[in-house]
Amino acid sequence: MNKKVNPTHYGKGKTEAIEIIEQHDLNFCLGNVVKYVLRAGKKEGETVLEDLEKALWYLQRELQKLKTKNQHVESFDDFDPT
Repeated sequence: MNKKVNPTHYGKGKTEAIEIIEQHDLNFCLGNVVKYVLRAGKKEGETVLEDLEKALWYLQRELQKLKTKNQHVESFDDFDPT
């Protein structure tokens, strides 16, 4: 596949980020948290710190969304990302 569509840093490890995201039905923000954590520092020109800051930004956005909806979530089993 084209390296811009599926670059080598996507496949580091036994399972790709997209597979984990799909297996757990994560929404956009939580999927990006997983993606940036798993790929932290692996993309040329990106540092671990930059990628973790991106993950944190998406996590904070998701938390704010939940707080705005005033949802109480006991576990991910109870989590409704919509």
